[in-house]
Amino acid sequence: MQDSFDLLVAGGIAVTPNGRERVDIGIRGGRIAALGDLRNAKAAEVFDASGLIVLPGVIDTQVHFREPGNEHKEDLESGTRGAILGGVTAIFEMPNTKPSTTDEDALADKLNRARGRAWCDHAFFMGAAPENIGNLVSLERLPGCCGVKVFMGSSTGSLLVEDDATLEALLLDGVRRVAVHAEDEMRLRARAHVAKEAGHPRAHPDWRDVETALNATRRVCNLARKTGRRVHVLHITTADEIDYLAEYKDFVTVETTPQHLTLEAPDCYDRLGSFAQMNPPIRDAAHRAGLWRGIATGVVDVLGSDHAPHTRDEKAKPYPESPSGMPGVQTLLPVMLDHVNAGRLTLERLVDLVCAGPQRLYGIAGKGRIALGYDGDLTLVDMNAKRTITHAMMANKSGWTPFDGMEVTGWPMATIIRGNIVMRDGEVQDKPLGKPVRFTETLNG
Repeated sequence: MQDSFDLLVAGGIAVTPNGRERVDIGIRGGRIAALGDLRNAKAAEVFDASGLIVLPGVIDTQVHFREPGNEHKEDLESGTRGAILGGVTAIFEMPNTKPSTTDEDALADKLNRARGRAWCDHAFFMGAAPENIGNLVSLERLPGCCGVKVFMGSSTGSLLVEDDATLEALLLDGVRRVAVHAEDEMRLRARAHVAKEAGHPRAHPDWRDVETALNATRRVCNLARKTGRRVHVLHITTADEIDYLAEYKDFVTVETTPQHLTLEAPDCYDRLGSFAQMNPPIRDAAHRAGLWRGIATGVVDVLGSDHAPHTRDEKAKPYPESPSGMPGVQTLLPVMLDHVNAGRLTLERLVDLVCAGPQRLYGIAGKGRIALGYDGDLTLVDMNAKRTITHAMMANKSGWTPFDGMEVTGWPMATIIRGNIVMRDGEVQDKPLGKPVRFTETLNG
């Protein structure tokens, strides 16, 4: 009996667990049903991938889409639209919204808001706070929850967990991997005068200095080993942390961002001013080289965009009143493909960082690789396409990017989610069809 598929992606070179291979991909019922020479197969739709590289669907495990509470900056519709335009098929969204995502009702509200509006698949972090310690073990198992997020610094209200006793208590409350923003809040407060006295964002990496990051990373690593809890340290920015984290890979995984791998101080602050301001900060070339060493040696497990937009008017406020954060979900893949073409990492390593790595860390069910039975999530890229990133391309509501004017080589040409072509040649297709991501640890609730 001849095979028949809903979608046949034919003629491309796919990055599979075997490496790069010329293989056709047949998708049926939202999942990969066949791999091989399928030229004689029947399909309701055929995508000619000749000349393209077919990647597993890219997963961005750190975004802030601002809904509810700050929809003037971003929302779930615009944020996920930017995601698919950038080749991203799934996102994990952070809990520091208004209200914060700290209970079952707040998570349910986000899932309801995403239904029929989210262009890509999605999951939401549960924020850890003193008032929900004791409940996290059940909250982390709710459908649509990707895990628990802890802010050791740079948050507001009860989401801030700055002392070790509270941090240890929440690490003992549950079993899934905990994502951590590691900056030492006590040191940040003690050094706030550095930013105020300077009055220019060039001071941002001086205020939030290496010790601010390293102290917090040391604390959470030691507590991870003490409690036996798996921890994921977000947006690492220093060479010192890379060296330190290499000793804790039994319990601790590591993220960095395309911004920290691409921009450097003081140039970015001279060019962009507060538009280059994010937490933890962009640092100098020596620290950027340390992050690339972490990529090369395997200390870094995943890349996340830390997409956190603010309006132009907000970013233009005098430093340090200007808010930290920048857009990134739509540029994550183009910027990193350019690094691949520049020889800074292989395409296979990039797939490990943005596809297989997220699946491995968070136990995502059925995503992250091109393999039989997995979701039909694919990101198709032209490695030779040259584009210039511009503000005008951005789907984010704030309408800007720190990479405006940057010419890159390598571009996402199509985004396929569960066998549905949702973006093609820079155009969004049809209507939003994103669904909650499933996780192996919570498939049965």
